[in-house]
Amino acid sequence: MSGAETGQCDRLQRALCECHRRIPSGPARDSGCRHLNRSLAQCLVSVACPDELEAVRSLCSSAGTALKRSQCQEAQLSLSTCLSSHQLSP
Repeated sequence: MSGAETGQCDRLQRALCECHRRIPSGPARDSGCRHLNRSLAQCLVSVACPDELEAVRSLCSSAGTALKRSQCQEAQLSLSTCLSSHQLSP
């Protein structure tokens, strides 16, 4: 995932950093910045693994048959694998 690919998430990252700067560490920050943290995470996942994320959204959106639950689990595994491939090695 290159800088150009994550460019669309820059605004959210700046807003989250500003939220962390304005609110002291603790429960108030956790609560006050939660929506920005979640939005940034969703943005980054959608950039890194768009197809896998869409599969999870469509297959895991509601309860269903055993087949749909199985397909949902497979989609979640594919998303997890995709995200793992973007992690930096320690």
